Amino acid sequence: MSTWVFSEGANDERCVPVRWPADRDHEFTEFVTAQRAALVRVAALLVSGDMAKAEDVVQTALTKLYLAWPRVRSNTVRAYARRCVVNAAMDDRRSLFTRRERVSAQLPDAAAANPEHGDATAVVALLATLPAGMRAAVVLRYVEGLSIAETADAMGCSAGNVKSQSARGLERLREAMPQYARSLDGRSVI
Repeated sequence: MSTWVFSEGANDERCVPVRWPADRDHEFTEFVTAQRAALVRVAALLVSGDMAKAEDVVQTALTKLYLAWPRVRSNTVRAYARRCVVNAAMDDRRSLFTRRERVSAQLPDAAAANPEHGDATAVVALLATLPAGMRAAVVLRYVEGLSIAETADAMGCSAGNVKSQSARGLERLREAMPQYARSLDGRSVI
């Protein structure tokens, strides 16, 4: 159970409820225990299946979430955490360190598909070809099952942007994997 207090120095019109610090660590630990796996799964898809990078992205997002924890409303904490993960993944892609070109005399060998995982490896590889914003829209809408409004909130953009990015992303995936473009009942699988 949370203990709420009002932040000091705020006037009556702008009082902000803040959770008492004693409860903060316990609630945050419970949230991380319950939601961390789901956040890592989303991050892995956003960073093209690189689990080490996904763990780093989630750690960065959870650090930012912990700092904001007293101000986050309990009914929006999952959405706020997703937003932190999306932002951290986008920031990771934009950093100068990852933007440097790696020059090589030969092309690297492509990894063989793991038969245990079926086409999941191919789908993650295809997601990696999409631009970061488009990939985020596709992952949040169709993998995580968020609504357009929830996806727009997580990405920090308009609903129209989510619609266009997800439609273009799906079209690219369908072109790359035509065998999954239509299922038996005529509905699209990807």
